[in-house]
Amino acid sequence: MKIAVDDLSGPEIAAFLSAHVQQMRSISPPESKHALDLDALREPAITFWSVREGGTVLGCGALKRLDAGHAELKSMRTSPARKRSGIASFLLGHILTEATRTGFTRLSLETGTAEFFLPARKLYEKFGFTTCEPFADYLPDPLSTFMTKTL
Repeated sequence: MKIAVDDLSGPEIAAFLSAHVQQMRSISPPESKHALDLDALREPAITFWSVREGGTVLGCGALKRLDAGHAELKSMRTSPARKRSGIASFLLGHILTEATRTGFTRLSLETGTAEFFLPARKLYEKFGFTTCEPFADYLPDPLSTFMTKTL
């Protein structure tokens, strides 16, 4: 398994992210869906990583710069065929290391409140994230959980 910065130009990552956005749309109503599509992930403030084994995309995650000290974790996804195999922990550890190396002092995220998102919330708690108030341009939403971690 290898984690690398991904330029989002390959058809494999495009298909992987399309499946992610479609799944989020099926779970969350439009006003509560915060998953970024391929074009939004290409903005300069975002660094995007993919996890691959051979040519197969197993997972992805991104870091969006909010200000000099604060970043947001975005687009965390593991291939459904490889859930609970350690890929998300491997990737989240990498992103936390990179966020710290880059000089961020706080990392925040938004995830859902539905049962579907429980494994994600547990993963983030395992890595030291705690619930917080909405940040950046998020508004309070009963379908969103906001979490943060001091680095």
